[in-house]
Amino acid sequence: MTSEERVIKVLNHEEPDRVPYDLTSTLVSGIHYKAYDRLRDYLGMEKKKTELFDMVQGLARVDEDILVRLKVDTRGVLTGSPFGWALKLEKTPEYEQYTDIWGITWRKPLPHGLYFDMVGHPLKGASLDDVKKYKWPDPKDEHRLEGIKAEASALSKSDCLVCLGTVGMTVGLLQTFQWLLGYEDSFYALAADPALTHHIVGRLAELDIEFWEWAIPYLGDDIKVVLYADDFGMQTGPVFSYEMFERYFKPWYSKIFSVIKKQKPDLYIFFHTCGSSRYILPDLIESGIDILNPVQFTSKDMDPVQLKKDFGKDITFWGGGVDTQYVLPRGTVQEVRDEVEKRIDQFAQGGGFVFNTVHNIQPDVPPENIMAMWEALQEYGKY
Repeated sequence: MTSEERVIKVLNHEEPDRVPYDLTSTLVSGIHYKAYDRLRDYLGMEKKKTELFDMVQGLARVDEDILVRLKVDTRGVLTGSPFGWALKLEKTPEYEQYTDIWGITWRKPLPHGLYFDMVGHPLKGASLDDVKKYKWPDPKDEHRLEGIKAEASALSKSDCLVCLGTVGMTVGLLQTFQWLLGYEDSFYALAADPALTHHIVGRLAELDIEFWEWAIPYLGDDIKVVLYADDFGMQTGPVFSYEMFERYFKPWYSKIFSVIKKQKPDLYIFFHTCGSSRYILPDLIESGIDILNPVQFTSKDMDPVQLKKDFGKDITFWGGGVDTQYVLPRGTVQEVRDEVEKRIDQFAQGGGFVFNTVHNIQPDVPPENIMAMWEALQEYGKY
């Protein structure tokens, strides 16, 4: 059985030979470069200069020798930069920063910073009239997909399942809304300025729709999974009320996902939402998602057994294999093994489970625990 066949089986809620394993096929299922470098050393692998898969999060581009050694069943391709935009990294003794295609400014402290954080928001303090003058990125910029079909074709020859590992146009309707305005202004607008909120969220959704309408035929047949992402949950509960989700976001999700499925019905929609997201799962399923990630089971109302019972016939759980906040970085080897065994037991029956951690592996995770996780997957992940 090839890796692609293995993943497709679980996506169709069938049991293959073993639970598939994903590492770094998407921007939300990867590993920080510091943890990756230590893992390579621990395994005695050839010394290499680590490339970045994602600069903001510090994710490593995992090399093929590691992917093969760890029997990873997936590979990921990313969209590129639009025409006329090039990374211009400004450096000072205190930080390095850049401004992205949306006009959002990102900064990483030096010398020991691990990630880039937002420090500038182009629509902060903007009125509706100001927003109407904002220059939106071009959703049909072919430079963003240059070479992606050939890369996906080459990766598919490894018999692995290929994912479009970054969101197509926006970084999610809610997230992009928040990043453009800043968190304080965005939450104020959601509650007190419906006209501004409807205008921006609607425009973002239209950009996504325009992107998918022309991009999906361009991507070819080798990409099987496309990523969409937003964060609708906190660890203690929903990020806002269900009514707010229903008012601003639900109708647009239905339209976006219907466009994707109409263009290519056999594409699987991978939806990333952190935290306590159960409250919107029925709506997301109704809208057309196939995959839930990262399955943050330590959050309120995210009990794995109940999630599998209630939604296991409708969606695949991609993630949720081990907690990345406490157990993976701070637990003993045995505690990591025990948790992996427990999560496989809860999620894997009947298919519908791709093993990955709860979000990206962070820089403080020791290689011993990463390998304990992997070894437990090999032992307990057989059907």
